[in-house]
Amino acid sequence: MSRVMIVTGGSSGIGAETALIAAERGHAVAVGYHEQRARAGAIATQIRERGGRAIAVPCDVRLEADVMRLFETVDQELGRVSVLVNSAGLSHGQARLVDMSAARIERVMATNVIGSLLCAREAVRRMSTARGGSGGVIVNLSSAAARLGSASTARWNPTICAPCSPASRQGGAG
Repeated sequence: MSRVMIVTGGSSGIGAETALIAAERGHAVAVGYHEQRARAGAIATQIRERGGRAIAVPCDVRLEADVMRLFETVDQELGRVSVLVNSAGLSHGQARLVDMSAARIERVMATNVIGSLLCAREAVRRMSTARGGSGGVIVNLSSAAARLGSASTARWNPTICAPCSPASRQGGAG
């Protein structure tokens, strides 16, 4: 049985490249996407055309029900997840913090922090050896902007780094 990987934000950028490389290395891949259905479908099709197993699954990581549906779909169609790559994230274009609305800040936080944690929770529920799983790996991707920063990225720098902080590492304890 092949290893199963979920890549959130898998329809473009680093997420799409991660999905393609993982498939080349033998993983069955779920390409999670929010708005880019055609692009996610193209990535999954490309993987299948190369002899791999892949599905594209819609998921707004801000919504717990969507995250649960993503993992349930993967359980049914590909098998138990062994690798989660949290690649979904928002920057919402260029804006200075002083010009941002509370709604915009909440959307970025919900996607970049809460979404990563909801996905990690569902992965741990399936991977944790304490819960009958076989172990696994969670990779939280970030951006160099989290470390470098600028006035125009102040609105999201803390959010893209938060899931990657030492406090988010639980090891195998789940």
